[in-house]
Amino acid sequence: MNDIITLNHGSGGKITHDLISGLFLKHFKNEKLNNLSDATVIEISSGQISFTTDGYVVEPIFFPGGNIGKLAVCGTVNDLAVSGAIPKYLSVSFIIEEGLSLKELEEIVKSMAAEAKFAGVEIVTGDTKVVNKGKCDKLFITTSGIGFIKKEFADIGIGSKVRNGDKIILNGTLGDHSIAILSSRESLKFETSIQSDCASLNHLIQKALDICPDISFMRDATRGGLGTVACELASKINLGIYLNEETIPVKESVQGICELFGFDPLFLANEGKLMMVVPPEKSDKILKILQSDKYGKEAAIIGEVTNENKSKVVINTISGGKRLLDMPAGAQLPRIC
Repeated sequence: MNDIITLNHGSGGKITHDLISGLFLKHFKNEKLNNLSDATVIEISSGQISFTTDGYVVEPIFFPGGNIGKLAVCGTVNDLAVSGAIPKYLSVSFIIEEGLSLKELEEIVKSMAAEAKFAGVEIVTGDTKVVNKGKCDKLFITTSGIGFIKKEFADIGIGSKVRNGDKIILNGTLGDHSIAILSSRESLKFETSIQSDCASLNHLIQKALDICPDISFMRDATRGGLGTVACELASKINLGIYLNEETIPVKESVQGICELFGFDPLFLANEGKLMMVVPPEKSDKILKILQSDKYGKEAAIIGEVTNENKSKVVINTISGGKRLLDMPAGAQLPRIC
């Protein structure tokens, strides 16, 4: 681990994982935290709840398709939903830099309220701090969330139910959020306007769980992208993961920009995409359910779990070859969430 913190420590890649395992887990370790899922399932007297927290430092705070406030609500709702929970309550903490206009702040708060209403959650507590100009980049937001979870869904976020032969489904195109942030941050003008995919996916996920309660695993492909989620899962379950590049949906405009800047869309951040691992006999049915929803219309079966190449991710490339997918050390694009 480096002697100082760099932006790569927040990338979601290998350096982030080294920081988490080498420092945070070293001192905070416990049975629930060691699972390293996006949300933790906690036993209470009346059943189980799922609990999560996340910080948002995206720059710029307004971008095509959303803003830091909408992003904060969507991100926390999705972390709960992919754990198998029904999101119910959020807390919100604002760290505001002196000089931010009230008009901008109100626009952000209004978008949070609208997204919370769409997701069916309530913002029930929060905190506000203001710091001197130059001590924060306009606005940072931290959200925590609680959801109710049925006992049969408690292991969905861990991956312990994943089996050889399970199919892997992605609910839509990769990289839209990262490229939207890039275009806004660098004031780049592309021929096609690319919008962030920032969206609350809890209603979509609930439709899938209603028809297939035995979904093996779910994770939203945020900072480290689909590639990082796949690599993490393969390592955890000691099984191989095979991905078919030809079936992985990526917009032509996003693919072109990735080629221009040397980005790999598999490792770009998304804020409305999830990887779902499902029993093979249910895969076609779940795919149709996802494709019938606004946030899953471009869903595709992109691979499967295998006994070969255990703990590894192998991708069958469009050119017909195969390559081993390895988690990158740092960020392709920092501060995207």
